[in-house]
Amino acid sequence: MSDGRAIRVQCRREFALPEGQGLLAQDPRARTLRKVIVSYPEVRHIRPDRISLDPTTDARTIETVVRFLERQQWLVAAVAVEE
Repeated sequence: MSDGRAIRVQCRREFALPEGQGLLAQDPRARTLRKVIVSYPEVRHIRPDRISLDPTTDARTIETVVRFLERQQWLVAAVAVEE
């Protein structure tokens, strides 16, 4: 993404796209996860496989969000930062 930063999320099989809807799954845990993620003011939007961030997002904030996502082993298989 040239107009910002993003965190790409690969979800576990049961939540994988297209049927599982990734980060936009209807599972109550996924809804709670989205609420936590959007509490960061740098988050622009969430897609099923990506979290879009402001271009000026501090590296420490990105690292915090990545670590948080990596702990969500029930949903997330892998996380990568795109700049």
